[in-house]
Amino acid sequence: MCMRTYLLVNFGGPRNLDEIRPFLTELLQDQDVVRTRFPGWLHRRIFARAAKRRAEQVREDYEAIGGKSPIYADTELLAQKLSEKLKAPVLTFHRYLPSTHAESLQAIERCSSSEIRVIPCFPQFCYATTGSIARFFLNNLSASALHKLRWVHSYATHPAYIHAFQQRIREMLSSDHVLLLFSAHGIPEAFVSTGDIYATECEQSFRAIAAGFPLAESRLCYQSKFGKGEWLKPYTNELCETLGSGNPVVVVPLSFTSDHMETLFEIEELYLPKIRAGGRNATRCPALNLEPYWVEALAHIAESSPLTHTQMLVRPS
Repeated sequence: MCMRTYLLVNFGGPRNLDEIRPFLTELLQDQDVVRTRFPGWLHRRIFARAAKRRAEQVREDYEAIGGKSPIYADTELLAQKLSEKLKAPVLTFHRYLPSTHAESLQAIERCSSSEIRVIPCFPQFCYATTGSIARFFLNNLSASALHKLRWVHSYATHPAYIHAFQQRIREMLSSDHVLLLFSAHGIPEAFVSTGDIYATECEQSFRAIAAGFPLAESRLCYQSKFGKGEWLKPYTNELCETLGSGNPVVVVPLSFTSDHMETLFEIEELYLPKIRAGGRNATRCPALNLEPYWVEALAHIAESSPLTHTQMLVRPS
């Protein structure tokens, strides 16, 4: 019997245009992501309709990046490469791809290892990402399977993550005199006020990575706001409009380890043109994706990080 199996968990993304609607339905119906005071049945009904409308709105955006998100295939390939590095099985779970859930849950239940070490593809902990997956497992796995799970809580300041991202950025630089615009996925400020540590961990990651580029100007901002209410600021889209002329800009996808809609379309097609319109050269730093040094870093993170139990990651009701 293999003593340890690893489980790589990620956001998931539509693999074709037909999967956009079920992807968005699963996402928007998740009350760790969209928090309302509605009873569950009403929340699900309202946001099933919202997902239908939203799917129609973003269809052209997905067509612009090839008719799919690459995050599913990249996560599967990353698991294969990680398995080779760790010399152990690596399972996968894609939170918002409901058609994959049954197979993934069955694989976890069938696993004969005494420990399943869960590796989130989210460096900074958030109840809306890692916490959502923990709750899903708590609600859908048997007690015996849950007992095996040991989680890497986060790795926002883990040296392996910091050094890997610094290497990724260095590959983009032709000069040290640049503006590094670190853009993390935003969350509502209400999440922070009720105990989510995501913003703190983004700040910690930002400072640690930026310290490797002392001649560059570095700024942190947040993207992908949707819905009403205040989110973490400054907003990336607004900041890009105010930069004016000056040194070249490299937009760094701080909280994204895999390229998908938020980087390939949102940064590339919406933010970079705003910076260029102000008179600066602007480029997008790719996410870590499948770079060999990221595979090696993630293996080190999986082996050396403190571990916690599923229940400790679920947002209190």
